[in-house]
Amino acid sequence: MSDRESPLETAEGLRDRLLAGAAAMGVDLPVQSAARLLDYLRLLDKWNAKFNLSAVGGLGEMLGRHLLDSLSIAPWINGGEVVDAGSGAGLPGIPLAVFYPEKRFALVDSNGKKTRFLFQAKTELGLANVEVAQCRIEQYRGPADLVVCRALAGLEETAAKTRHLLSSGAMLVAMRGRHPGAEELSRLPQDCAVAFVNPLQVPGGGSRHVVGIRHRGPEAERT
Repeated sequence: MSDRESPLETAEGLRDRLLAGAAAMGVDLPVQSAARLLDYLRLLDKWNAKFNLSAVGGLGEMLGRHLLDSLSIAPWINGGEVVDAGSGAGLPGIPLAVFYPEKRFALVDSNGKKTRFLFQAKTELGLANVEVAQCRIEQYRGPADLVVCRALAGLEETAAKTRHLLSSGAMLVAMRGRHPGAEELSRLPQDCAVAFVNPLQVPGGGSRHVVGIRHRGPEAERT
């Protein structure tokens, strides 16, 4: 460890923080998966210095605000085909793909710089369960049991952009900061319904909420 390196930012310190933070959220993260996630974090930090992929800098801060934040919705990841809408630097898709190697994840983003990073991360981490799609989420037509998003847009816009996937049976799991109020929820498309709104407490990341949205189905659309 160098004189300037914090004990919390050594490989061992970061691993211990990641495992402890995941455990605090009730996420049983295997040690091997934690090592893989830290490899991803180092790769993101390296690319971020040149391409500004994230406004958050430094391994210690990114661990809480990126890795643990993404893993906080792990209990709501159901189904075999998961779409990360507006994936950006792979959040929350890559951390979730590492945690759930048996599920398939499509990382969808229209930004070429970001999808180049996603392809690099998929290759270096050996993520055989990840597909990268460079397109707008409105254009994505792949299979989806679940759509996750972290920073795509407001709930109303996100539901509208992913409606074609929701109407095919997928659920939208959207990560939010503050609790979405009744006014915000009332602006959702009429054919979409809120399934749940749950608070999250992310170590090193602060308070969060996860919102589940389903399509009402054809019967509701005719009423």
